[in-house]
Amino acid sequence: MGDKYVIMGAAGFGRCRRIAILAAVAFATGFGMFAAPASSQSLGDRFKSLFGVRPEQPAEAAPEGETDLTCPPVSIRAGASTYAVAAPGKQPVGNDLRVQATITRTARDCTKNGDQITARIGIQGRVIAGPAGAPSTVEIPLRVAVVQGGVQEKTIATKVYRTTVSMSEDGNVPFALVAEDMVYPVPLGAAGDSYIFYIGFDPQALKPEPKPKAAKKK
Repeated sequence: MGDKYVIMGAAGFGRCRRIAILAAVAFATGFGMFAAPASSQSLGDRFKSLFGVRPEQPAEAAPEGETDLTCPPVSIRAGASTYAVAAPGKQPVGNDLRVQATITRTARDCTKNGDQITARIGIQGRVIAGPAGAPSTVEIPLRVAVVQGGVQEKTIATKVYRTTVSMSEDGNVPFALVAEDMVYPVPLGAAGDSYIFYIGFDPQALKPEPKPKAAKKK
């Protein structure tokens, strides 16, 4: 067993309401980008059942007698804290913005099995419709990476996860994702103290992989 560790019409009103919400989210996100690593928090009953921790209990708390495993803190990668989608052929700004997603909370736990650590990273966020109107569903691409911090950061492991969100009439929908299978080698000595779980949106992950070039015929 491993060790657990918005006087105007209704349409105009709705558009102004969405703009106001987006402005509030943008302000909150911008403020948060100046913070140090995002604090890991409980994500409500769903995440509590997955992680088995209370809101006030650190996710990395180890059972009595087990102190050799450090579960890294979670930090939102700079420049990857929001995901904006534009109308076709447009930039995701102003009236051309269709949806904007942001990350609001995180949680994690770690389990050591032999020389490997399996981490579960919980991510909770919100998708808000923009002035251009949101599609019925939105695919959210998220990247999780285990990074050894320092003068020169070293990526230990990285993986992309996707979740699809069905938009509601009011255009304000929460989303949640748990990366269950982030596996990486147990760090040597005190190296694990400098490890960080970096998370963020990765739009590039939605682009199809380039097709391999066909070999030229001789």
